[in-house]
Amino acid sequence: MIEPVLKDNPLLADIAAANRDDGNFRLWWLGQSGFLAQWQGRHLLFDPYLSDSLTRKYAATDQPHVRMTARAVDPAKLDFIDVITSSHNHTDHLDGETLGPLLRANNDVTLVIAAANRRFVADRLQIDPSMPVGIEIGEAISASAFRIEAVPAKHDELGPEFVGYIVRFGPWAIYHSGDTLLYDGMAGRLSPFKVDVALLPINGAAPERRVAGNLNGVESARLGKAMGARTVIPCHYEMFEFNTADPREFVEECKKVGQAHHVLRCGERWDSADHLGIGRAPVAQDS
Repeated sequence: MIEPVLKDNPLLADIAAANRDDGNFRLWWLGQSGFLAQWQGRHLLFDPYLSDSLTRKYAATDQPHVRMTARAVDPAKLDFIDVITSSHNHTDHLDGETLGPLLRANNDVTLVIAAANRRFVADRLQIDPSMPVGIEIGEAISASAFRIEAVPAKHDELGPEFVGYIVRFGPWAIYHSGDTLLYDGMAGRLSPFKVDVALLPINGAAPERRVAGNLNGVESARLGKAMGARTVIPCHYEMFEFNTADPREFVEECKKVGQAHHVLRCGERWDSADHLGIGRAPVAQDS
């Protein structure tokens, strides 16, 4: 079992210690596609999976989800979250055993979902359907200190139920792709956002896994370069033995194409001050 760099109380202490109003932002990789973003005292949690629900669900099947990395933190202890996203309905991106405790611990949290998934989300989480904030592809909402826009994702197919998110705050922009393959015009659609950090999967697509596929390491490196991301951080690996990848392929391709990148270990902090310096001017917003 891979141990996170920091987990439980030491991870919580690191998050608290980093919480400074200095204009910079911080990220922590919490495993799979889950990231915590911190900026000026506000916290956004991307697609958290912080339980063993899938391991238990598939334990007695021919598709066991054997966990590779220990859980970073009990979601009930993340009681300072302002915004949570779910990019689509697969359990590692919409987990009742993760989101239930988070919603109970954060009474005023905004849960952002694809509008097409509202009924499914309400049923899985046993919440009022009006509670999640649903957005269509191309729409944007403001939540806490963050402006969040939904962009297409191709999780084997393109559809309104699969999205990525562009999150803007101050001079910064993060792209969290959700689960996606490449699609026609993808880089061109993303490049106008002038993304500082792209959070991209690298586990790839393999028919024998019998699950929807993602970008592989080479594709993520090339997409980051083509869209003009200032840096790329890979994700969606080292969670389940049957559906993982070696990040070295991603690193080698980033070096080949000249794409800045940073590979995190679960529970590790990334700081914009250390890797990006001063942010770019904000992208002009539509009125």
